[in-house]
Amino acid sequence: MRQDIEFDSAGTTLRGWLYTPDDAPGPYPAVVVTHGFGAVKEQYTDDVAEGLAAAGLAVVLYDHACFGASDGEPRQEADPWTQIQGYRDAITFLCTRPEVDPERIGIFGSSFSGGHVLVVAAVDRRVKAVYSQVPVISGGTTLSRFIPSESLAEIRRAFDADRLARFRGEPPAMIPLITATPGEPAALADRQTYEWYQSIEPERLATWRNEVTLRSVESISGYEPGDYIARISPTPLLLVVAQHDILTHSDLAYAAYERALHPKRLVTLPGGHFVVYGEEFKHTLALMTEFFLEHLAGSAR
Repeated sequence: MRQDIEFDSAGTTLRGWLYTPDDAPGPYPAVVVTHGFGAVKEQYTDDVAEGLAAAGLAVVLYDHACFGASDGEPRQEADPWTQIQGYRDAITFLCTRPEVDPERIGIFGSSFSGGHVLVVAAVDRRVKAVYSQVPVISGGTTLSRFIPSESLAEIRRAFDADRLARFRGEPPAMIPLITATPGEPAALADRQTYEWYQSIEPERLATWRNEVTLRSVESISGYEPGDYIARISPTPLLLVVAQHDILTHSDLAYAAYERALHPKRLVTLPGGHFVVYGEEFKHTLALMTEFFLEHLAGSAR
């Protein structure tokens, strides 16, 4: 069963869906699910939520603040710390629901939100299991690999100009999320991301906009969720890495996994960043389902 829900996060209303199993009595173990950078909940994460609910888990799926159905200004601003607070408030929301066992809550994250869940699990002991796939580990390193060194000074000037403009009350500067033209400015200017968006059914893009604020890009440069990974223990961690990930970079994820403490598990997939949403989706759904059932429900099905 799926029902519309909303909850408050630092004064902003976040909206989404609560999924509960159809064929088992509650209270259920539950998982918080939300989307990655610049996306909305209808892009793949709704399939995750449906799959987990079919396995006997309750799921809250919502749009991050400033995206999709959720409130928040300025629109299209992806602030990692605002989104991390959203995760923690989603956990609190689940704790108020009679259908949910508050002692059995896990969190799911992918790409940008794959980094968020590392932070949340490190600081919030209500989390009893954390699944992170193709995560952002070091925003600064990732950004430096995408931006040629000769362009960094110009980009920093753009960041500074945007700060001054916003201080004067002007609208935030915007930048496309993706682009079909190589070399054209975009938050995610790589060809793989563009091609993945072309594969998404139009109805899944109804609330999506091909833009983010320039400050969203600046925020990535100071975001280092990998620094938290050693603090997740004793919460169980499953880290899923795409072997040839050039978007969030597999080498950074492998190095972060070495810093994590037990209990932990690493799964490596063939291919690049987007295989978790495509060719390997059935595999990753099975992995996360088994993981959450083991650590939240007590036994795998």
